[in-house]
Amino acid sequence: MEQRGFIQDMLDVKVLILFVMARVQYPVDLQKIYELCYQDDRLSYFDVSVAVPEMVRSGHLSQTEDGSFVITDKGRDHEAVTCDAIAYPVMQRAQAAVDAFNREMRRRGLVRTQIDRQPDGSCTVAMTLNDEKGMLMKLELSAPNITHARALARAYEQQADSIFQTIMTQLLASAEERRADV
Repeated sequence: MEQRGFIQDMLDVKVLILFVMARVQYPVDLQKIYELCYQDDRLSYFDVSVAVPEMVRSGHLSQTEDGSFVITDKGRDHEAVTCDAIAYPVMQRAQAAVDAFNREMRRRGLVRTQIDRQPDGSCTVAMTLNDEKGMLMKLELSAPNITHARALARAYEQQADSIFQTIMTQLLASAEERRADV
């Protein structure tokens, strides 16, 4: 019977994990490693849950205090030598998954929300949008209760860029109108 897929044995699992870990820009937990590596139907969560601790023991990965994992210098060196052993379609899908993850994590660092409960039961939701240079916008809204506050925070986290663009468009359009009236 012909075997299909890239993953044939534990060495293939470890090579794929090294490939992914060399490209993620943030510490990741075991579940996220599996999600990023699951680009081949032959890979199982069990494979990853066995491989990662072995890679920590061998010095290819290290575990942070919060239980996340990062690649070591030894892991980077070995990844550079072994990455060409990965099937091209699997490599491309893994790279796309890592790119999406890095973008999302970078975005989370730029968009922040904080909910403060008030004595009367209402809440204040502080929402910020930053770029690499600093804060672009800070917006504070009141919500009648924690449920509405959480809904506001979630909506802002998903749409911060378009909210910023809308506000800027409105403010700049108003400034243009005032200049045209003079």
